[in-house]
Amino acid sequence: MQVRLYPLNAEANQAGALQAVVMDGMNGRGSFTLAYRGHNLSGEATRVGPEYPGFGALIGATLGEPQRQVSGRRGIANAAGAGTHAQCEYVLTAPGQGVGACLFSDGARYQMHFGQ
Repeated sequence: MQVRLYPLNAEANQAGALQAVVMDGMNGRGSFTLAYRGHNLSGEATRVGPEYPGFGALIGATLGEPQRQVSGRRGIANAAGAGTHAQCEYVLTAPGQGVGACLFSDGARYQMHFGQ
């Protein structure tokens, strides 16, 4: 799935909007790739259940909202490369559509949008 990441703070504005790809495998595990500041970051994406500890904390911290209940298929994604890493949480609200948030190791915060 194609994912657009929109900057939420000054650190993210320096890199601008990003494009990423989340591949959701049939077994609940997949891959997460994106280009960030001229480097390719790659890692894993994993579906998690509602009981996954702490899910929503990253979305709340990144978007500046208190943690809240979300409905839909949940996932986490992590990618690393060239001394930088990103951690993300997302909720797929319909086939091929969803929202989430990413926090990069340099402090950049992004909102994720899945869909066409």
